[in-house]
Amino acid sequence: MKQFIYIIVLLFALNSQAQDPETGDPKYVIFLGDTIFREVIELEDVIVFDNLRFASHEERVRYYILRRRVLKVYPYAKLAADRLTEMNRVLDSLPKKSQKRKYTRRIQNYIEDEFTEELKKLTRTEGQILVKLIHRQTGETTFSLVKEYRSGWRAFWYNNTARMFNISLKKEYDPVNVQEDYVIEDILQRAFAAKILPKQASALKFDFLSLTNKWKTKTEDEKKL
Repeated sequence: MKQFIYIIVLLFALNSQAQDPETGDPKYVIFLGDTIFREVIELEDVIVFDNLRFASHEERVRYYILRRRVLKVYPYAKLAADRLTEMNRVLDSLPKKSQKRKYTRRIQNYIEDEFTEELKKLTRTEGQILVKLIHRQTGETTFSLVKEYRSGWRAFWYNNTARMFNISLKKEYDPVNVQEDYVIEDILQRAFAAKILPKQASALKFDFLSLTNKWKTKTEDEKKL
C-alpha cells in the first residue's frame, strides 16, 4: 500500500471571515480588501435523512461493512486534500525550481515516514475506497497525483503494481453513475451530520439530494419489475 502515501499531501484552505474581537464570532467578512459587517448570519444546510431500510439481512451486513471501511479511510483522504492544498501554496511561494524540488522531496519523505505503517494495514478493498475518496477530496485521481508529483513512469509502475492487488489508482469517485459510490456518499453525509467525521466538501460537482432521489426512484422501479 506504499503507493498511497505521498498523495497524502495537504492544508486547509482558510476562509475569509474575520472574527468579533470580543466574542470570536465571525460577524465580518472580507470583500475586495474591505471589512463588511454581517447583517445576516448564514446557516448551514440541514439534510433530513430517511431511515435506513434493507431488503435482507445480507444487505444490512454489506452496508455496515462498507460503512466501517469508509469511516476508516476517509480521514486519510481528507488529509491528502489538506496536504495537497498546503504543498501547492508553499510551492507557489518558492521562486526557484531547486527550492521547489527540495521542498517536495522533504514533504514526500515526511509523509512516507509518518503514514507508511498505517496505510500498510489497509485491506485491498479499503485501499480502493481510499483511491476513490482521494478523487472525491482532491478532484484528481491517485494516478494523476502520482504522475504530477513523481514521474509518469512511477505512476505507470505504481498503477500496475496496485492492479496485482485488484486496486486501480485511476479509479474515480462517481456517485452519479455508480450506486456503491452513492452509498459511500450517503455514509459520509450521515457521518458529517452526526459529527462522526469532520466535514470537508467534495472537490467534485454533484447534488447529493438529487442523487438520493435518483437512486431511490431507480431502486423502487427495480422492485416493481
